[in-house]
Amino acid sequence: MRLHRKPNYCSGGKATLLVLLILSLLLISCDSSDNIPIQQVDSSDRLSDNDLQLENKKIQSLRQENSKLPQHNNFYFGFDLRSSPQEDAAQYQPFLNYLESATGYQFKLHFTPLNGSTVDDLGQNKTQFAAMGADSFLKAQSLYGAKSLVRGLNLQGKAEYRSFFIVKPNSHILSIKDIKGHTLAFGNRNSTQGHLIPRIILSENGISLDDLSSYSYTGSHQNCAESVVSGQSDVCGLQDKLAKNLVTQGIVNIIHSSHYYPSSGIVVNQFVPADVIAKVKQALIDFKPQGEHHTGLYHWDKTEMPNGFIAAKESDYTELRQWSIRLGFLEKVH
Repeated sequence: MRLHRKPNYCSGGKATLLVLLILSLLLISCDSSDNIPIQQVDSSDRLSDNDLQLENKKIQSLRQENSKLPQHNNFYFGFDLRSSPQEDAAQYQPFLNYLESATGYQFKLHFTPLNGSTVDDLGQNKTQFAAMGADSFLKAQSLYGAKSLVRGLNLQGKAEYRSFFIVKPNSHILSIKDIKGHTLAFGNRNSTQGHLIPRIILSENGISLDDLSSYSYTGSHQNCAESVVSGQSDVCGLQDKLAKNLVTQGIVNIIHSSHYYPSSGIVVNQFVPADVIAKVKQALIDFKPQGEHHTGLYHWDKTEMPNGFIAAKESDYTELRQWSIRLGFLEKVH
């Protein structure tokens, strides 16, 4: 099943968002709650039982379609989970519409199941392109020879980001040194801002996982933040943009920030022809989400690439690669 080519999210296309919601909940099964108003999508409408059965049939058709290799000029696009599945999908589909118009190729959004991996999907050619953090890219590069095409530009026009450790406003944890003996939540295991950078922070401050009373992986940045607000965890390692937003709302406090590291970007697998790669890369660099390509985008300012992209270089990832090897996330290449 091909997702709608030009969904009108900005004018309240509830039916399209509802289909995305059902697809993502069944295929990815995110344990998100409504405790925090983080980029929530309107789901007030409900389908009848008959309509739900029809949607289930469409989902099965989508799974079968995604299991096939793409035809010429048709490519699948995967993504690391950031917020909720439905919100991420709503953001990426209009972006794929731009890529289609700029390149002449067709792009289909691929949902990675809960027990799957965006890295493996890319390496096994289930997807040809993917939006990934540096941690996922380094694994895809090491295991499958993937290449990073571009990195996202933040609102300041820089291709970098960092992670924060957050706590509840009334927490007695005031600094990174106070974390020992408490519960710590991470996001996804393959997340740069939700796992790799928080692990770097701990290591730089002489704190091991054994120094914590417990730690958990919540699956996404949103779930990680909600675990702190709900009291399930004392501390969360979170991406900078969401953390700042929650601080502004008075929901959390920041107790520690990391150094800046390379931002998320778009990655391609080794099976895509060079001429296709060149055309897509140029379209990504030409993308102006705050300018001429703004129309039709959905909450793109809330992504990790609100100002578009800059070309990626191999040297961008040197420090994170060294940390990944040191922490045992990657094997050292001799």
